[in-house]
Amino acid sequence: MLEVEGIHTYYGLSHILFDVSIRVPAGEIVCLLGRNGAGKSTTMKSIMGLTPPRKGSIRFKGKEIVGKKPFQIARLGIGYVPDDRRVFADLTVGENLEISERKRGVDGGWNTERVYAFFPALGHIDGRKAGFLSGGEQQMLTIARALMTNPEFLLLDEPTEGLAPIVVRLLEEQIGTLRDQGLTVLLAEQNQKVALGLSDRGYVIDNGSIKYHASIQELRENEEVRRKYLLV
Repeated sequence: MLEVEGIHTYYGLSHILFDVSIRVPAGEIVCLLGRNGAGKSTTMKSIMGLTPPRKGSIRFKGKEIVGKKPFQIARLGIGYVPDDRRVFADLTVGENLEISERKRGVDGGWNTERVYAFFPALGHIDGRKAGFLSGGEQQMLTIARALMTNPEFLLLDEPTEGLAPIVVRLLEEQIGTLRDQGLTVLLAEQNQKVALGLSDRGYVIDNGSIKYHASIQELRENEEVRRKYLLV
């Protein structure tokens, strides 16, 4: 569904990503593992058009998307959950969802009712301003807001970072449920336990380059790679 081939991304004059290639087959969760500053978030932003690569190709369902604006990429069916959440603090939970809604025109799409069934905690605080939510509630809202765009493909950037273990377990379960419902996911994570438990295959990034990619089983068994590139 998504093919990233040989992208090079810069922040100003700083070269951040070097020849990064990733493939995400339809119906799978693929994880991108790496330490802080390894290039995970920049890879996500490159795909979403927020920091467009200067070289390389990104194809979604066979169509080239490099050069498109983020809103155009979203309309193609890619949802984005940033690592810093970026909720609209002065709007209520319900208003955050309402302004993100993109109707599919067919039955079974995501709407407020379905989102509240998926994250019941949000339904109980529909009228609360997002700026007063806990970290876990804000993360649920950020994911819910992305789902309201009715994506086929979801970019999840560090969804469990800084959250309490009970919230991490909840999000882990729900991300797995999204795959079971047909959504394809690229998951950037530092939390190896979550990523290895959810994903079908994985990529390891370090210093802006992909150092290793394999099935999750192979990644679990390769202690040398995990020790070299993932341990702090």
